Amino acid sequence: MTDDSSSAPREGSLKAPKRNPIPWRDAEFYDESALMSELERVFDICHGCRRCFSLCNSFPTLFDLVDESKTMEVNGVDKGDYWKVVDHCYLCDMCFMTKCPYVPPHPWNVDFPHLMLRAKAVKGRKGQTPLRDKVLSSTDAVGGLAATAAVAPVVNAANRQSGMRVVLEKVLGVHRNARVPEYQSRPLRKRLSHRVPLDSAVEATESTKGRVVLFATCYGNYNEPWLGEDLIAVFEHNDIAVTLAEPERCCGMPKLELGDLEAVAKAKEANIPVLVRLVDEGYDIVAPIPSCVLMFKQELPLLFPDDEAVAKVRDAIFDPFEYLMLRHKAKKLKTDFKQSLGSVAYHVACHQRVQNIGLKTRDVFALVPDTSVTVIERCSGHDGTYAVKTEFHQMSMKIGRPVVDRVKSAKPDYYTSDCAMAARHIEHGLNDGTEAVPPLTLLRKAYGI
Repeated sequence: MTDDSSSAPREGSLKAPKRNPIPWRDAEFYDESALMSELERVFDICHGCRRCFSLCNSFPTLFDLVDESKTMEVNGVDKGDYWKVVDHCYLCDMCFMTKCPYVPPHPWNVDFPHLMLRAKAVKGRKGQTPLRDKVLSSTDAVGGLAATAAVAPVVNAANRQSGMRVVLEKVLGVHRNARVPEYQSRPLRKRLSHRVPLDSAVEATESTKGRVVLFATCYGNYNEPWLGEDLIAVFEHNDIAVTLAEPERCCGMPKLELGDLEAVAKAKEANIPVLVRLVDEGYDIVAPIPSCVLMFKQELPLLFPDDEAVAKVRDAIFDPFEYLMLRHKAKKLKTDFKQSLGSVAYHVACHQRVQNIGLKTRDVFALVPDTSVTVIERCSGHDGTYAVKTEFHQMSMKIGRPVVDRVKSAKPDYYTSDCAMAARHIEHGLNDGTEAVPPLTLLRKAYGI
């Protein structure tokens, strides 16, 4: 009897997961018939596994479709209903990173998020992307219009009025109860227009250059400019020189979540030449929003695998707390903290977890005397624009409820998340008058600067 078990597909894999390049320039990528065949193949694997039932609503939607079909198998599901599964995916990557045993290099080659991305791209090519989604993902255009001294107060006041929110829901499809970001009349770039950079010698380490360029991000520029202000204060306190990138375009993540890959390419063509020039001049790169860091670290390199400039930026960009811990490892991080933070409930953003850098924010907080950290590793439910859409808002609140409950039970002095939008969504879920405090703001407070 011959033992040929080595040739059979095995359950799971002992090898590290890997992401394959996304062949979005190939004609077959947009072939709907080929897409449907691949969706059926992967959905059948997911149906037989069901490990991801507790993640986003894509999986319960799929499993309900299967269980309610005549065959109780994927072949009994109307292929037109596949789009219901696609619409609930917001590309958090948690299924790939934490649950699925069949990701590459397993021969079944399941990359659920990037299959959903392909489906969204096909939908976009067919002209089926709603106007609402196009508007919400146009962060440069909307932010540039709204974040001015004349317009910001009007927009913010309108967003606080229930009558206007009913109109917004009917006209644009933004849920009347969803928390929407406020716009600042003085965005980050205006606030820093007369800033005098750190004027002292910087010291490089084996893994850091000691001077960084801040990619401000749309949200960090137009909505919460204090994210960048606090980052600069903390970094300069640690003798890390910070300069602001030339006016950047959106990183492209909102358009990626729509499957609008041509728009992603345009953003890349605007941002990468600026950033790679600064890398060549001796700068590292940091950004205060995890999704933006992930875009440059993972998504753009997978979309443009042969672009050397993209690879150079990928290797030079860091999460802010990742950077600080690298400095600490080289004994270049100051620990002259002036006050404790007490108890902190810390929500780990999905797009930070995907970066595989570990819990660096927690590790920095652990350096602050008399500070305890409760780590919450679960999706907040906000997920880009998902939480504000009329058809998904209630589900987003349900997804975030376990995080909200964890914060409540911790009774912390502060609660925070590396994702500013996730933090506001948790704040919304708590609905008790408390406010989330960004991690960099907390660290600045601990330093007393």
